[in-house]
Amino acid sequence: VLIMELINNVAKAHGGYSVFAGVGERTREGNDLYHEMIESGVNKAGGGEGSKAALVYGQTNEPPGARARVALSGLT
Repeated sequence: VLIMELINNVAKAHGGYSVFAGVGERTREGNDLYHEMIESGVNKAGGGEGSKAALVYGQTNEPPGARARVALSGLT
């Protein structure tokens, strides 16, 4: 809930963009966050024009290098 509130405030109140990098996230949790963002209007379905957040995930079953790249992608 806290993450959604922060991203929502950046997107709507300040007109900015957010990047969420989830390292070790489960697919279900990432899917729930994605759908919450669509319902709140932060993202558009399918990542179309008008989306205000990018979500990048590295699952626990991925090699350590792949998970590290997810964290680095969130920083750029």
